[in-house]
Amino acid sequence: MQISAFTATSAVGVGKTALADALAHSRSGLRANDFGASPLATWIGRVDGLEALRLPEELAAWDCRNNRLAWLGLQADGFMEAVAAARKRYGPTRIALILGTSTSSIGETELAYTQLVDGAFPADQRRPEVHTPHSLSLFVQQALGLEGPAETISTACSSSAKVFASAERLIRLGLVDAAVVGGVDTLCGSVLFGFNSLELVSPEPCRPFDAARNGISLGEAAGFALVERGRGALELLGYGEASDAHHMSTPHPEGLGAEKALDDQAVESVSPAPRPPSASRRARRPATARVAGAARCTSRRQRPASTMPAAPSVWPVKPLVELACVVPGKRCDTRAPSTSSFLVLAVP
Repeated sequence: MQISAFTATSAVGVGKTALADALAHSRSGLRANDFGASPLATWIGRVDGLEALRLPEELAAWDCRNNRLAWLGLQADGFMEAVAAARKRYGPTRIALILGTSTSSIGETELAYTQLVDGAFPADQRRPEVHTPHSLSLFVQQALGLEGPAETISTACSSSAKVFASAERLIRLGLVDAAVVGGVDTLCGSVLFGFNSLELVSPEPCRPFDAARNGISLGEAAGFALVERGRGALELLGYGEASDAHHMSTPHPEGLGAEKALDDQAVESVSPAPRPPSASRRARRPATARVAGAARCTSRRQRPASTMPAAPSVWPVKPLVELACVVPGKRCDTRAPSTSSFLVLAVP
């Protein structure tokens, strides 16, 4: 299944070129926190220009920071043009929209509560569809002129990986011919002070994989991709999903949720015609098992803190083992908020 177009916008800039340049030169997008009336002592990844950005008149009713960032991201790398071409090929009802977000437009809801008039939102804030988690998908659907299924996935950090899994299932089942997937999240008080209340926010720039790391740095970004059947320059070969139910906000200390998602028994192959493994790919155990092994070693700190496992081969990818189901009329255990999702991508 091909990823025929994609784009990303973050604190390092708008579009793929800015992101690639930042990666090539180890340039961070973090800055000392200057967001909000009472900024926390931390560092953030803030996208410049969102405050001044204005949505087109026909989309103005959707105005909020999150939808502005979505609009900014959609215009990069010719992505809107790619979607328009797909809409012409398949028709607007045959393209799904599946987006991930944690907070959506809650920042606008926070603002509305500071503007109460006699205990009610002011007239310009009485926009029920904006003050919902589904605001992002509703906005992007209208902006792109799509009329197919629209989903909003909110599973914290795994949201924007899970959108690929949902898209693949819709396409495989023949419900749609293509899908726009992605994710958008923006800075707001709930995010900054919420993570701070969990004692997860670092007072200095974050240091991933550092033995002396002391927390995270929060930021905002938007990313989108167009997924279609067939082969292409970039392909989605598989995905894995899991929920370890260890804690409301903390993954298992030994990374069992991530390991389950990466396990070769839980990764679904989505490649229509997988290529046979080359000599360099042949091994005594499946590559996906080696992925899980790497996750095990890293999570249990058996590797030096300064090293990371090399990206393994993705052959073979075994069929999915269903991890959970919802049965009508039966009580379900909802104590499973911690989720993990991983994708297997390849450039032929």
